[in-house]
Amino acid sequence: MGNGEQQLERVFATIKEMLNSLKFGSITLVVQDGKVIQLEKNEKVRLK
Repeated sequence: MGNGEQQLERVFATIKEMLNSLKFGSITLVVQDGKVIQLEKNEKVRLK
């Protein structure tokens, strides 16, 4: 597995973890030079 593939697998694993812990909100991928350099999670808290 190449370095680029390893980085992509790490990105997918991190996104999966973020999705599992998110009820309401968004996940943003920041890309630079064709590579994901940052993931941002914005979580909303709904008050009923």
